[in-house]
Amino acid sequence: MVYSSRGLALLLAFCIAFITTLFLSLFRSIDVSALLVAFVISFSVSYLLIFVVLEFLIFREINKVYKLVTKLKKKELSKLDKQKPSSLNPLKTINEDIFSFAELKQKEIDELKKIEAFRREFIADVSHELKTPIFAAQGFVHTLLDGAVNDKTVRTKFLKKAAKSLDGLDILVQDLLTLSHIETGQIKMHFESIDMYKLTAEVFEQFEEKGEKRSIRLRLEGAENKAIVYADWQRISQVMTNLISNAIKHSFDDSDVVVSFDVSKKNVVTHVRDFGEGIPTEHQARIFERFYRVDKSRSREKGGTGLGLAIVKHILDGHNTKADVVSVPAKGSTFSFKLPRIKPDSADSGDKNDHHKNDH
Repeated sequence: MVYSSRGLALLLAFCIAFITTLFLSLFRSIDVSALLVAFVISFSVSYLLIFVVLEFLIFREINKVYKLVTKLKKKELSKLDKQKPSSLNPLKTINEDIFSFAELKQKEIDELKKIEAFRREFIADVSHELKTPIFAAQGFVHTLLDGAVNDKTVRTKFLKKAAKSLDGLDILVQDLLTLSHIETGQIKMHFESIDMYKLTAEVFEQFEEKGEKRSIRLRLEGAENKAIVYADWQRISQVMTNLISNAIKHSFDDSDVVVSFDVSKKNVVTHVRDFGEGIPTEHQARIFERFYRVDKSRSREKGGTGLGLAIVKHILDGHNTKADVVSVPAKGSTFSFKLPRIKPDSADSGDKNDHHKNDH
């Protein structure tokens, strides 16, 4: 009883009233009835004031702090109620500080849980991706060691297959290193004026033979010398390489892969469009995740490491922009991204692009 606001208020009010009455009794002119009235009044006023102060300024806030600490102990941080700000009561301020701390810790816990889930998934994906080319190369080498090495035709065939598997493993490791370097900031962006039209034409040259094998036509639409942007040539070239390679892989035979540019006063939006199988709506939000594949079996048949779009995402993040995708199943997909535009007369883009062409 004593440890409640009501009990403490009664005890303190009685003490105050008793002391007040004793003090008044020293005056001989005050009779007993007046002393009794003084006791009742001082007791009532003291009780009300003390009860209000203890209940609303101290005990209620202490109870809130206690409940908050109890939830912290039980790790029930997600059930915390939002606190209303107040600067009048120091205990309430302490309560708010504890709540803010608990809210911050809850966010950290949620983030750690996501990271842990991502780590488990990533390790599983990397293990699976590494296992495939390693087991393939291992199988070919062991077959040769078991005697097939003496057959020249089989030996050459199996060595080529083993080499192809190891090449795929090397590409996977290089993509992982690139992704890691971008994420950790080891790769710095070197911004300058670049011509997206010329850059795309260079990337097209790399895929002409691959496109011809499946009768896929690579088309470039847009006015030359207008799509001048401020970006990192090497990294944006990597973005276009991944997007165009992806478009060719997922296009139908005898179709087109089209790159076009929307040029405005401030920006250039680059579109990479294919006419192929498309991406189901439920998968579109996750295609930029590492190793995420819409159709795992068919994606592996077509090659690739599953890291291309993840690299695209991180490079564009470094350019303060992002890739968007619009896709209709069985009709194709369009990937697009925006970069800040530089007017052709404000930069000698031609010389820089020729310089990069020689370097790369």
